Amino acid sequence: MTRGSAAVDFVLVSALLTLMFAGVLQLSLSLHVRNTLVDAAGEGARYGALVGRDSSDAVDRTQQLIASSLSDRLADDVSASVERLDGVQTVVVTVRAPLPVLGLVGPRTLELSGHAVDEKALP
Repeated sequence: MTRGSAAVDFVLVSALLTLMFAGVLQLSLSLHVRNTLVDAAGEGARYGALVGRDSSDAVDRTQQLIASSLSDRLADDVSASVERLDGVQTVVVTVRAPLPVLGLVGPRTLELSGHAVDEKALP
């Protein structure tokens, strides 16, 4: 072996391990953001489906949940509507947010939705 090859090997292996660690960390962050947004949309839909609530309450609740658990910036594009799904009236909350590719910044957009049976329409 030549002198200094251990230092070169250490640098090459360390760089590879650092890139792999950063990739796994970023994938974990992306999955966490996606799952949190899905959960917030579902919880907002359930809240808006309660008797005495409406679509604007669903949007407000979803935005509060996203802002408190992730970032205010991710709660900008939230909408709610009432739709019929298989003959049942449901509240649908849709969240559009950037897919985090580098930190919490990303070029692609996630569009996620949560559904809940509208209690006001039940007999």
